[in-house]
Amino acid sequence: MDPTQVNAQIIDVINQSQLATMSPQVVMTSGAGKAYQSVAQSSAIAVQDAADALRNISTIATTAAGVAMAQYLATGEDRYKDALTAAQQLMQSATTDFSNIGTAAANVLKGFPAG
Repeated sequence: MDPTQVNAQIIDVINQSQLATMSPQVVMTSGAGKAYQSVAQSSAIAVQDAADALRNISTIATTAAGVAMAQYLATGEDRYKDALTAAQQLMQSATTDFSNIGTAAANVLKGFPAG
């Protein structure tokens, strides 16, 4: 047998391997799957960031409400009652923002092809 010749079965195995891993359909499907995973991860990070923001705003609003309540009880001045209302509105707005971000992230992910 000539050592420069390659067995036909080896050539066939190489061709089959290339077809299984490098065909246009395989490459497209793999790329779409990777893109979907990237979008899913970005969506999850957006929701996590929104949760962090909500937590921070909640801390601020709760602290402000506590101080305002103590001052209102001590003085009876309406400006402290107004501060309580502002703290409640801050929390409502932050909660709405969190919900909107979560909904938007879910919609982006639902609309993205999975592969």
